[in-house]
This record gives sequence, C-alpha cells and structure tokens, in this order.
Amino acid sequence: MKITDLKCAVLGQNPIIRITTDAGISGFAEVEASKSYLKPHVLFYQRFIIGEDPTNVERVMLKIRRLGSFKPWGSAVSAIEMALWDLAGKAAGLPVYRLLGGKVRDRVRVYNGGVRSGMTDYSPAAYADDMARMKAATEGFTIIKQGVGFHSPMPGHVPDFFYGQQDGSLARRGPLTERGLKHVIACVEAMKNVLGDEIGLALDCGPGWMVPDAIRLAKALEPLNVMWLEDLITGDYVPYVSADLYREVTHGTSTPIHTGEQIYLRQNFQDLIEKHAVNIIGPDPCDIGGIAELKWVAEYADLHSILIAPHGVGNGLLGLAALVQVAATLPHNYIAFEYPVGNPEWWYDIVEGLPDPIVKDGFIEVWDRPGMGVELNARAARKYLPAGDEDFFD
Repeated sequence: MKITDLKCAVLGQNPIIRITTDAGISGFAEVEASKSYLKPHVLFYQRFIIGEDPTNVERVMLKIRRLGSFKPWGSAVSAIEMALWDLAGKAAGLPVYRLLGGKVRDRVRVYNGGVRSGMTDYSPAAYADDMARMKAATEGFTIIKQGVGFHSPMPGHVPDFFYGQQDGSLARRGPLTERGLKHVIACVEAMKNVLGDEIGLALDCGPGWMVPDAIRLAKALEPLNVMWLEDLITGDYVPYVSADLYREVTHGTSTPIHTGEQIYLRQNFQDLIEKHAVNIIGPDPCDIGGIAELKWVAEYADLHSILIAPHGVGNGLLGLAALVQVAATLPHNYIAFEYPVGNPEWWYDIVEGLPDPIVKDGFIEVWDRPGMGVELNARAARKYLPAGDEDFFD
C-alpha cells in the first residue's frame, strides 16, 4: 500500500486532513478550529509522504517531524500522524488503540472542555452560578475546568486587576495587585462552595503570571484542594517551556501545577518531567506531534510520578475520536482529557460512529471499530466544503 495524496480542506473552521492510498483506503484527521489558516502548511508536507507505506507510521513521521514546531505549526505534523493511524487501523481491521498496545481502561474520563454555560460577568457570584449550571450538565462531568486570571476576561472587568498594560490582547502579563489576587481567590472559593468535594475543580490561569504571584495564589488555594492550576507561566501559543520557573512554583506549594498544551515533541517535555517542574502535563495530540508521541510522553511522565490530563478543546469530533483511542492506552497516571465538541452543530450530522450520548456520568465508552472508529459522511459533508475544495472526497 502506498500513499497517493495528502489533501486538506476547511470544514467550518477546522482544517480536515485526508490521506489517500492506492488501496482505496483513506485516513482522516482534524486540526483545531482556531487554526483555519493552516491548510497551506499541511500541504507543504505532501511531497515528503507521497509514495510511502502509510502503515509504517513511524517511518513516515521521521521524514516530517523535524519540520514542525511549537503551536500552531506542529498541528500540521500532528494531524498527518493521526490520519496515518486512522489509515493503518482501517488497513488492519483494528481500532487504533490495539495498534498502540491495547486498552488499559474500557472507558475514559473527560472534563468539560468545550461544554460551557456562558458567563454574565466575572464576579464571584457569576462564577458560582456558572458552576451550578455546569454541575447540572447532562454529561455528568466529575471534573470541571474554568478560566480565571489571565485566561479569562477578568483583567479587563476588575478595576486595577494588575500592574501591567491592559491592551485587549491575549499577551497580557504582569504583577497582580492585592485587589486582583483577592478577586481570583474569592472566585475560586465561590466555585468550590458550589462543587464541594463531589466534583473536582481545575483552573486555567494564564499564561501571564509572575512567579511570586503564582506561588501566592497556589498557596492561598491549598485548603480548597483544586485539581490543578494550568499554564500560569507559559501556555497557549508560547513557544518555550520555562521549566525552571515552573519548578520554582511547583516546589513552593502543594497545589498541583499543570502545563504543556503548546509543547511540540517529547524532547520539549524532557525538562518539565526530569526536573519535576510540574505535577501534571497536558499535551494536546494536535500539537505534540500526534497520539503516539503523546503516549510516549505519558509513559515517561509516569516513570517520574507525574500525572497527565491531555488538552484538546478545539480538536473537533475527529480529534475527540483520536483522544478516546489514545486515552484508552495510557498508564495509570491518566486523569482525564479535555472534551472537544462539534461546532457548528452540523458536525454531528456529518460524523458517523459516535455514541449517543457521547459522555455518560463523565466518561466515554471506548469503541472497537477499525481506525479511529468514526467516519466522515462524504455526501452530508460536501455542502460544507469551501470553494476550491469540491474534490476533497473524490
């Protein structure tokens, strides 16, 4: 079997990858909705993989891994890797989890991710109301993550929140005022008062925090037993790791510290893991280099007693399928992955093979169909193809 083409089209906002073969089998994968501009970068790799045997996933990946980079550019490499696994599983007639070593668990825990109730404002009362709505969600999540601090509009809604410049961008960074720090703590307390010890609370915090403020926040929240504080120092679209700074925060508190969604390849997790710079890593399969790369990093983290809670909020329904497959195979350091949803709603009409409901009591049952176990319905999806991509399914 040989690869005959690599195609990419944007469905809605998500770039979709299709790898075709001379055996008539295709593999599919999906890129985050925030990266609709990535199609040319995906197609850059076309000349490197045509003619290769797609079932030799590692051989193909060795040709293109070095040509990727930190978020967003590693997404193209990652999506190609996941499409290769989908193809290899279909060729073998096996679910991808079997190709990755088999199941550790029959169902995988997820946290809310793309399921949000919407905030009216960013006061403690509003955060409490949001948790009450999330607690009542039909998915029955056992962990709920919410954005606070720099990973929320909070700095623009709380007067004198921090000493840095408020320019409306996502690159906000600076020391917090006493008022700002107290506001974050009050919001977390309000959320915990609603959730109690029934549902775990995880906090997406940045990036943007200075180390002293990060330590002060983490220590103040110790009595509340939050699941983790995510991306305090670095994170979304930050092209470096800063393991030494994370280590300073982690070793200054008993509150678990988490990062890793933007990091590309195992080599860039090495310092975080070997230096015990964080308690939890959160690689995104659509940024780290794919699902086999994520599994390798998870196993290495497990050797160092570091937990894993994979990212993936924007990865769409094909990304959801990939996360289910790899999460089934991860070691016992696995907590839960961030649940991606289909957006717009018509995604649920064009993807076949998902259970209904997808999430029950906070878990997804691992399915056993070949490949990633889901398929794009070409007939239903064609009407959403943009001009110029009409031949994507041909």
